[in-house]
Amino acid sequence: MKIFQTYSEISACIGQEIAITEWLPITQEQINLFAQATGDHQWIHVDPERAKAGPFGVPIAHGLLTLSLIPQFLTMSLRIEGARMGVNYGFNRVRFTAPVPVGSRLRARLALQAAEPLAPDGMQMTWLVTVERAGGDKPVCVAESLTRSYGAAA
Repeated sequence: MKIFQTYSEISACIGQEIAITEWLPITQEQINLFAQATGDHQWIHVDPERAKAGPFGVPIAHGLLTLSLIPQFLTMSLRIEGARMGVNYGFNRVRFTAPVPVGSRLRARLALQAAEPLAPDGMQMTWLVTVERAGGDKPVCVAESLTRSYGAAA
């Protein structure tokens, strides 16, 4: 885990890859729970029997499920000492570049693209997040994640 003591330390890392996360498994149960939470019950995600005859031979995770893992990837890899709160501010340029078959393991590469002060005691960061699948030949998701942190030392 990368630990930053100040926002100045973060700013000094613009343009650098900061972390590569641990692998996270993607299970059918997780996919089903995501479908339940979002109402997206498309067969390619939730019907293993029908998915066997589909284009991937198994169910695949929702693209938005993959995207929703980004805050978890950030939390498991980075910490800002003294920050009293962090928030997800949004995403730019999201692309789902490859499917995520059930049983996959995913990790993320986190590169800091920008860091801007927020008055009175915060910082907005833009992270290039590249989500990879173990054994895959290309990323499964690439997105710019905008996060905000409040309360750490300048």
